[in-house]
Amino acid sequence: MIKVAVAGATGYTGSELLRILLHHPKVEIVRITSQQSAGTPLGAVFPQFRQLLELTYERLDPVSVVQGVDVVFLALPHNHSMKIASGILGSGVRVIDLSADFRLKHPEHYRTWYQVDHPAAPLLAESIYGLPELHRHAVRGAQLLANPGCYPTAAILALAPLVQDRRIELTGVVIDAKSGVTGAGKTPLPHLHFPEANESLMAYRVAGHQHTPEIEQELSLLAGTELRVNFTPHLIPMNRGVFCTAYATLREPASTAALIDLYAAFYKAKPFIRVLPAEAYPSTRHVRGTNYCDIGLKVDNRTGTVIVLSAIDNLVKGASGQAVQNMNLMMGLEEETGLRLPSLVP
Repeated sequence: MIKVAVAGATGYTGSELLRILLHHPKVEIVRITSQQSAGTPLGAVFPQFRQLLELTYERLDPVSVVQGVDVVFLALPHNHSMKIASGILGSGVRVIDLSADFRLKHPEHYRTWYQVDHPAAPLLAESIYGLPELHRHAVRGAQLLANPGCYPTAAILALAPLVQDRRIELTGVVIDAKSGVTGAGKTPLPHLHFPEANESLMAYRVAGHQHTPEIEQELSLLAGTELRVNFTPHLIPMNRGVFCTAYATLREPASTAALIDLYAAFYKAKPFIRVLPAEAYPSTRHVRGTNYCDIGLKVDNRTGTVIVLSAIDNLVKGASGQAVQNMNLMMGLEEETGLRLPSLVP
C-alpha cells in the first residue's frame, strides 16, 4: 500500500482528494493536516467522512508530516508550499503540490503574476508540470510534481493538438473559460456569497489572470516558440465545472472531420480524454465528479476559424483527480487506478 499524507485537507481540493483516495485500492491515508483545525476529527469538519475515515487533523510540520509516508499531497493556498517543500523533499518523500507554487519555470513570473519572490527558486527547474497527457514520461520520475490548475488543464488540452501540429496561427488565440464557484477556494469572499453569485455571470481578472503564464508556458513548449493567448475567466453560478471555448485561426483550410481525427490520434491511449464526434459538444454535467476531459470542435469555414470546446470538473481533473492520476504514474501503478468513475448525473 502507498501511504500518503494530505496537507491542507480542509479546503475543497483537500476534501475531494480524500474522497478519491479513500476508495483507491492501493492507498492508505495515514495523516491529514490543518493549521486551523489541528486536534479536530475529520468528521467534525467534513461530516461526509464519518465512519469512513477516522483521522484527526495535525499541524503541518515538514519533519513530522513525512513520517511513515511515501507521498505528501500539498493542498495549500498559493505561496505556502514554496516555503515548506524543500524540507519535505529532503526526506526523500515524493511531493505533489496542488497549488501554483512550482508550475512556472521562471522566478520572475512569480514576481509578475503572484507578487512574491520565490523562496525556493532552484526547485522550479526540478519540478515536473503534471499534465500527464503531455508529460507522462517525466511524471513517472518526478520527486516534485506541480499539479496544473483547472483553467490551464481545460485550455491546454483543448489546444495542444492544433498547436503541436501547427494547424493554427500562433497569434490571436482566444480562450473564454467559465468556472464554478469552488474554483475560488473555500475561504468566503463577498462576491462568492450565494446572493451575489447566483443568477449572475461575471468576468474577472480580465487580461491579468495568474493562470495565463501557465497556459502560455505549456503551449509555447508544444509550439517550439513563444506564444501568447487572450485568456478571460468567468465565474458561473454552479458548484463544479470548467467549460472552455477556444478560438484560433486555421493556417490552411481543414474540415471538422479531419481535425477530429487529429485529436483522436493525439490523445490515443490517453484514458481520460474523450474526443467527441462531429456535432457533439461537451457539457460540465457529463464530467461532474470524474477525471475526464471531454473535447468537441467545429471548423467555421466562413471565417477560417476552429472552435474547440472542453469541459472538466475543476475539483477532479482540474485538481485532485489529476493529482491522483499523477501519483499513479509516479508510483508505477496503472494510470486509471481509483479513478474509473462515471459522472454524477443528475
